[in-house]
Amino acid sequence: MLDNLTQRLARVMKTLRGEARLTEDNIADALREVRLALLEADVALPAIKALIAAVKEKAVGEEVIGSLNPGQALVGVVHRELTQLMGEAHNGLNLATQPPAIVLMAGLQGAGKTTTVGKLAKMLREIQKKKVLVVSCDVYRPAAIEQLKTVAEQAGVDFFPSLTTDKPVDIARKAVDWAKRHYHDVLFVDTAGRLAIDEAMMKEIAELHAAVDPIETLFVVDAMLGQDAINTAKAFSDALPLTGIILTKLDGDARGGAALSVRHVTGKPIKYAGVGEKLTGIEAFHPERMASRILGMGDVLSLIEDAKKGIDEQQAVEFAKKLKSGKSFDLNDFKNQMSQMRKMGGITSMLDKLPAQFAQAASQMQGGAEDKAVRRIEGIINSMTPLERSKPELLKASRKRRIATGAGVQVQEVNRLLKQFEQTQKMMKQFSKGGITKLMRGMKGMLPGMR
Repeated sequence: MLDNLTQRLARVMKTLRGEARLTEDNIADALREVRLALLEADVALPAIKALIAAVKEKAVGEEVIGSLNPGQALVGVVHRELTQLMGEAHNGLNLATQPPAIVLMAGLQGAGKTTTVGKLAKMLREIQKKKVLVVSCDVYRPAAIEQLKTVAEQAGVDFFPSLTTDKPVDIARKAVDWAKRHYHDVLFVDTAGRLAIDEAMMKEIAELHAAVDPIETLFVVDAMLGQDAINTAKAFSDALPLTGIILTKLDGDARGGAALSVRHVTGKPIKYAGVGEKLTGIEAFHPERMASRILGMGDVLSLIEDAKKGIDEQQAVEFAKKLKSGKSFDLNDFKNQMSQMRKMGGITSMLDKLPAQFAQAASQMQGGAEDKAVRRIEGIINSMTPLERSKPELLKASRKRRIATGAGVQVQEVNRLLKQFEQTQKMMKQFSKGGITKLMRGMKGMLPGMR
């Protein structure tokens, strides 16, 4: 996510060293590089100009505190201004109205509106325990209604059926009526993708908005769009009273300039970001955390939140007690830790939120490859008997062959797993003896980029 920008900005900050104060001269070169880095990332020119001017104004004359070098002092200023540019704080969905709270989705073709409806609906149902209804007003794209029906089933929310022969406004009115009669808390209205230059389609969505009067009108924008995102955002902002923006496909390797530009152009907050194809692949957009990620500082707060969501607390407490009591770490524990990690979104997702040197380790992994590897490991452990899992030392050649056949893998893979397990076991021993410092010392060299 936004890797190119992170790398460029890291290089810039390294050039400012050995100065006691930030002056116009030493900042000018650094800011030129920052400007180039932002242009490369496809950030809109007005947004860049605003950011550079603000950084220049605030940075000149800033004292460099004893333990910092000028580069680090400038990072602080850039971080504050990036946060400002993307909107200062996270704004969630505003549902404070008489039910049903209507949410209208608008955006270009292929931006990811239908999938985003599924993600948001699933999130509201699971986290906020809302009763959600979704409806498709897309009568143009083949199988658009079917797609939403499938997504609604996966998300576990109600779907209002519609026909391609109906008018979008009529569909929306019927859905609102149905939601009122069946006591739904939230209604998502999915609309057809449309170009900003298509006057008839823009007129239709304005009529749709007037008919249902939604509390939230969300503009869904593809993070890969770059410069064009600005024009479309402006056109939609003029046609509709937007209340927020949702960025999709932020997990791709696109340059991600849209994230920094759209908020500046429309003045509307970015509420959520799509970070994966699955229905769980959505994150609340925190400008401050995103600025930290862009500057290579990581996003440890989001990592902690993911951990809270994905980890079974009772299981974690029992595991900690087991370690403290000095009992050995067995293959059952190893399997549990693997599945917990998968719940948190896999290794890549975790490393992505860590500071830059760890994130480099994530980039060296093939997308989805580690997930397959984890599943394989779970398969091998499932092929063992309960006794073998609790006493791995019993595993000799004949047993290994049986396990390999049962899991459909080579004996070498079973050996590889046992080697991994031994390393983890050693680490856990260190952890139970001397806490986190010993553990980190033991991990040295296991991850690329760690010294």
